[in-house]
Amino acid sequence: MFTRVANFCRKVLSREESIAVEALAQPQMTVIPREQHAISRKDISENALKVLYRLNKAGYDAYLVGGGVRDLLLGKKPKDFDVTTSATPDQVRKLFRNCRLVGRRFRLAHVMFGPEIIEVATFRGHHDEQQTDRSISQRGQNGMLLRDNIFGSIEEDAQRRDFTINSLYYSVADFTVRDYVGGMRDLEEGVIRLIGNPETRYREDPVRMLRAVRFAAKLGMRISEETAEPIPRLATLINDVPPARLFEESLKLLQAGYGYDTCRLLREYGLFQPLFPTITRYFTEKGDSPMERIIEQVLKNTDNRIHNDMRVNPAFLFAAMFWYPLLEEAQRIAQEGGLAYYDAFALAMNDVLDEACRSLAIPKRITTLIRDIWQLQLRMSRRQGKRAWKLMEHPKFRAAYDLLALRAEAENNGELQRLAKWWGEFQVSAPPAQKDMLDDLGEEPAERRRHRRPRKRAPRREGSA
Repeated sequence: MFTRVANFCRKVLSREESIAVEALAQPQMTVIPREQHAISRKDISENALKVLYRLNKAGYDAYLVGGGVRDLLLGKKPKDFDVTTSATPDQVRKLFRNCRLVGRRFRLAHVMFGPEIIEVATFRGHHDEQQTDRSISQRGQNGMLLRDNIFGSIEEDAQRRDFTINSLYYSVADFTVRDYVGGMRDLEEGVIRLIGNPETRYREDPVRMLRAVRFAAKLGMRISEETAEPIPRLATLINDVPPARLFEESLKLLQAGYGYDTCRLLREYGLFQPLFPTITRYFTEKGDSPMERIIEQVLKNTDNRIHNDMRVNPAFLFAAMFWYPLLEEAQRIAQEGGLAYYDAFALAMNDVLDEACRSLAIPKRITTLIRDIWQLQLRMSRRQGKRAWKLMEHPKFRAAYDLLALRAEAENNGELQRLAKWWGEFQVSAPPAQKDMLDDLGEEPAERRRHRRPRKRAPRREGSA
């Protein structure tokens, strides 16, 4: 089971590598019987049980593994259930008509039961440095795994998983939990510990650094010293991860109910910059700028909504986070280009979203909503006539109002606070009261309406989001 460690030890080792080898030494496999753990089949998805039973009946080893087992042991309700098995993806597909194979980097079987998908992975094996079949195993120059379709035993699979607390296996054959890497001990002690040499594992998949932070925030655990040490100096490896994958990871980090704590840890370990380089440039030493205050508040609000089973929209989160970089860019363009502010604002939206999308591939459906929320910030200051009623009909009015209220709070700006208060009262008032509120504002002078210049459409820059 520890062949890889033994071979590694035979090499000439630096002091740092010697320390890493000590971290590689794992305890012997232990079996936790049913009476010593809290997992019950009644808490497991019926569809996951169907998959496990059918694989066992066909003669394959099959276990519930990963976050589902971890959460059950912690008394939490898992979001999903993953299965690992000795059956290959093709063998799994033959057993389940409702199965499709997905993934090129990691070949997986998805067994579909309506909206629920049970992910089935074959036991992973260790990589052979002499492996020549690039369709099975392939590494990039920086050590990142580009292909990982080498199959092995359950013992090897346990060593190939990321964290010890995610490497616990539950069997429906005898209702035991198998622990090959000391996961139960770390779960009891509240420790996030990477399996194997941390630097090697992070180079294989830099997203593991983000996962370490996410689990620490979500579970209220601490990251072990050897797992945390390489993160700040390897954080730039995040730049090698495809932007589409980083977008999905950013939602898990910030929209899973623990965004505020996660954000603090991302900044602590230097992981915020590769995800949001535009925002990081505006951080201050004291962390009390309007931008930092609005990010703190929007993340706290998002966490509260999720914990109260309310819907959240990533467009609003990103609109709030990038608002102050947008203002800075609009002012710069207006000053340097001699443009009207509204034209500069439109160009700045393109630039800010372009840069954001280079790091995170934010889908167009979301950037379109972000633009709407931003543009409404300018329109909400003009309330005369029928504009206020028309503005309230906009699909993103409520999100725009929420951002206005956040801005007023973050900036402690009296004018913004009065504007936010006015809109807060206007939207809940009866039509007669709304008319009185508009009359109190006064009509826009007829002379100004008559001589207003036609509004020019701002040019779009090539490659805008």
